Amino acid sequence: MKLFVVATPIGNLGDLTQRAREILCSVPLVFAEDTRVAAKLLAHIGATPRVIALHHHTAGAALQNVIAEIERAGEAALVTDAGTPGISDPGNQFVETLLAHHPDVMISPIPGASSVTAALSICGFPTDRFRVLGFAPHKNKRNKYFDEVAATEETVVIFESVHRIKKTLEDLARVAPTRPLVVARELTKIYETVYRGTAAQMSAQITEGQTKGEFIIIIRAQ
Repeated sequence: MKLFVVATPIGNLGDLTQRAREILCSVPLVFAEDTRVAAKLLAHIGATPRVIALHHHTAGAALQNVIAEIERAGEAALVTDAGTPGISDPGNQFVETLLAHHPDVMISPIPGASSVTAALSICGFPTDRFRVLGFAPHKNKRNKYFDEVAATEETVVIFESVHRIKKTLEDLARVAPTRPLVVARELTKIYETVYRGTAAQMSAQITEGQTKGEFIIIIRAQ
């Protein structure tokens, strides 16, 4: 039994690797965070595997059914909506569960696009050590989260949605007013935009709700 963990483009379909294309065209089964998103990519490359939803709500009996599906298929691919599965993504939980059921399963990474490494590559900050802290909590423990960001000496990577970017920049301006930031929006897409400066400077440039998509924020090491 084998599972391929396949990185998919974060925006530009041209970033799909040849190896990822070959895998997705050859496996009988694909587990996808959103089957509609996966269907568009698979149609683009002419792949016709069966597609089954696998996301953060997949648990209990539904997760057992997913395990049974890969047991029957023999091999499958795991994809997320964009980027590398398992990186700030529920795919890592599935890999852990699969290994618990089948310790000898072969799990093979098919590397490719990742918003984390894409943003880090253009930030101009020290990247020999960095921390990825994911999305900030909406309410509970939010202050603690930003205190942790401010206390971290390494370069920090966080994610934010268009609906909360202004609030997050305000929190960063409060806890780390002088630390340089890079905020990237729509990386690899037609409206790719990269902002540089302090959190207060960013907040003046970015209007909440004016764009779609997600932001990735890089906070320079202390």
